[in-house]
Amino acid sequence: MRVEDFDFELPEERIALRPARPRDAARMLVVHPGGDPELTDRIVRDLPGMLRPGDALVSNDTRVIPAQLEGKRIGRGDSAPKIAVTLHKRAGLDAWYGFARPAKKLAPGDRVAFAADCTFCYGGALMASVVEKGEGGEVLFRFDRSGEMLDIELARVGAMPLPPYIASKRKIDGRDARDYQTMFASRDGAVAAPTAGLHFTDDLIAALDERGVSRHTVTLHVGAGTFLPVKVDDLKDHRMHAEWGEIGEETADALNAVKARGGRIVSVGTTSLRLLESAADEDGIIKPFCDDTSIFISPGYRFRAVDILMTNFHLPRSTLFMLVSAFCGLDVMRRAYGHAIAENYRFYSYGDASLLFREGAA
Repeated sequence: MRVEDFDFELPEERIALRPARPRDAARMLVVHPGGDPELTDRIVRDLPGMLRPGDALVSNDTRVIPAQLEGKRIGRGDSAPKIAVTLHKRAGLDAWYGFARPAKKLAPGDRVAFAADCTFCYGGALMASVVEKGEGGEVLFRFDRSGEMLDIELARVGAMPLPPYIASKRKIDGRDARDYQTMFASRDGAVAAPTAGLHFTDDLIAALDERGVSRHTVTLHVGAGTFLPVKVDDLKDHRMHAEWGEIGEETADALNAVKARGGRIVSVGTTSLRLLESAADEDGIIKPFCDDTSIFISPGYRFRAVDILMTNFHLPRSTLFMLVSAFCGLDVMRRAYGHAIAENYRFYSYGDASLLFREGAA
C-alpha cells in the first residue's frame, strides 16, 4: 500500500490545543465494523458500559520527562549557534538519542551547553558531547551528568515536549506539566504522552472497577519518532524508530488468564497495543517482555493479543492512522474520520477519543 492511501483533509480548527475538562468529559466515537450502527457518538465516561465484566484494561504507565532542550554549540570559535533538541530514547545512564535542529550545525566531538533559555552563563549549563550522528537529524549525546543527577538536570533545564502541532500554535505553560501526564504515569522515560490515557479520572476508574473490568499496566517509553512524518511512498519501505518497553511476568500471566476465560484485552492507546502485539506469540499468548520494539502495524497485519483499542484521532498519512486502519479496516476508518470531522470532534493529543472494536473480533 502507498502512504497516499492514508491521507485525508483535516481543518486546522479541529486540532485541540487544550484537553477537555474534566478529562472524562471528552467525546468518544465508538467504531464497530459490521455493527448496526457502525458508528456511535458517546463520551469517555460511558466507557464502562461499552465493556463486559471480565474484560481487561491495559494502560501505559510511562511518565513524560522534560525532554525539549535549548542549547548552544560551543568551542569552535564561531558565533555559537542555537541548537534545539528533543530527546527520544535513553542510551545509557549518561547518554540519550535526540533529534537536533539544525543537525547540520553539529559534528561528532562538538560540545553543547543546554539551559532553560539561551541567554545563560555556560557555568550553569548542562553540558553534553556529540558522540555520533544518524539519519533524519538524530544525534547521540553523552552528558556530563549521569543517572539520577542527569534526570535532575534535565528537569531543571528541559521543557515539556508538546507535539509540534500544539507547540507551533501556543507557548508551553505550567498547565501542560499537569495536562500532558496521565494518571497512570509512574516510570520516567517518555518524551511523548500515551495520550489515550489522558482521558482517565478517578471516577472513571471506580466505574470500571464496579463494572468488573480488571486493570493492568505495561511500560512503553514513547519516543519523539511518533511525531516524525512518513517520508517514503510505499509502506514496505518505512522503518519505525525503536522504543523500549516492558511487560512483567505477572501482568502477562494475568492477561493470558483473561483471554482463556473469554475476556477481551482492551488497550488504552496505540503504545500499549504495540507493546502487547510485540510480546504476543503466533497463538496470541503474551510473553514477558523487556526490550526495544520497532513494530510497524499497517493493513494486512494479523492481531494476536488486542481486541478493543481506545485511542485519540491521529494525523493524516501517519503510522498511527495506518495502525487503526489495520485494526478496523481502512474503509471503516475513512468513514469514522469523515464522521468525526463533520461532527466537530477534536483531534490529536489533547483531543477526543475513539473506541475501536477489532474487525472480525467478537
